[in-house]
Amino acid sequence: MFSPKEYLRHFTLFFLTLITTTLAGAEWVYGKSVIGVEESALTWEYFWKSTAFSIPFIGILLVHELGHFFTSLVHKVRSSLPYFIPVWLGFIGIPSIGTFGAIIRMKGFVNSRKKFFDIGVAGPIAGFVLALGVLIYGFTHLPPAEYIYEVHPEYADPDFEGYGEDVLEFSLGDNLLFSFLRDTLADPERMPSMKEVIHYPFLFAGYLALFFTALNLLPIGQLDGGHVIFGLFPKHHYQISLTAFTLFLSYAGLGMISPLMPLEDLFLRIPLYIGFLYICYTRTDLTSRSKITLALSIAAVQYVIAFVRPEWEGYQGWLLFAFFIGRLAGVKHPDVSGCRSLSTGRKIIGWIAILIFALCFSPRPFLFS
Repeated sequence: MFSPKEYLRHFTLFFLTLITTTLAGAEWVYGKSVIGVEESALTWEYFWKSTAFSIPFIGILLVHELGHFFTSLVHKVRSSLPYFIPVWLGFIGIPSIGTFGAIIRMKGFVNSRKKFFDIGVAGPIAGFVLALGVLIYGFTHLPPAEYIYEVHPEYADPDFEGYGEDVLEFSLGDNLLFSFLRDTLADPERMPSMKEVIHYPFLFAGYLALFFTALNLLPIGQLDGGHVIFGLFPKHHYQISLTAFTLFLSYAGLGMISPLMPLEDLFLRIPLYIGFLYICYTRTDLTSRSKITLALSIAAVQYVIAFVRPEWEGYQGWLLFAFFIGRLAGVKHPDVSGCRSLSTGRKIIGWIAILIFALCFSPRPFLFS
């Protein structure tokens, strides 16, 4: 089915990604790096310890993609093996998680709403089940509270009062599932704050898996969630996708322009931001007039909200992903002939996928202060 060259290519990418995520895990979990010196230098001991992050994390991504792959085989739709994308930026001092994820490439033509639905929903559900298992294990096997002193020995100093205002602090956000598991399974005396979860490999791997699951299940375009919406609502999928994308973009950019900003900044920022919003609607069926009207409307509403509720802010980290969807992937879904409804069983699975999205989505997944 696949040539030896293809097997070699995919295995090499997988192996490289396993290494890069292990290197990234060492940086996040233990503060160790191959470019570090003395106490911060990465040794073989900590490299192997860091596989406690990389193996479950890459394993979840692999199961996600294999869910797509095997379902495509069942429906006799040709597809590639999973392509893993290794990315490690620690050698230039930039934190990363070691990968941009994984994808499979559909080689065959999909002419059925049922096939689109099955292939799209199989990946997130398969990955979610494994991620749930990893998180349950992580919350029920927390190390003693003193474990954090191994990573931050300065915390044990009774005179330690924090790093000061000049240090950039990083914290994970929260979502419904993570907070529910934390409150029901974790020992409160051992449970770290969201600023310290990155030092707990199973929790960090599980959190990232929920993040990617929610990202894939956004009900937009050709994302997995878009396939779900296409299956559940065959006559209204485009309107739902466009509405979801507009709400996502509107939330992401909340706070980009504000009457509290200096006037000279607004003169430059407003036209650039409106142009950005216009570009985000490139891959839609809207006319140019509709695009500019929508861009102006979003910017105006955000400006008014910033005036009335200046404390309300979106998550500007989502803007890059919104740009990727709107400019490259698009909010439309490939159409098929007919509007044949899904079976009751598939509809139930579709609503379960929507519930999974609601449980996993974090409005502000990564926080810097």
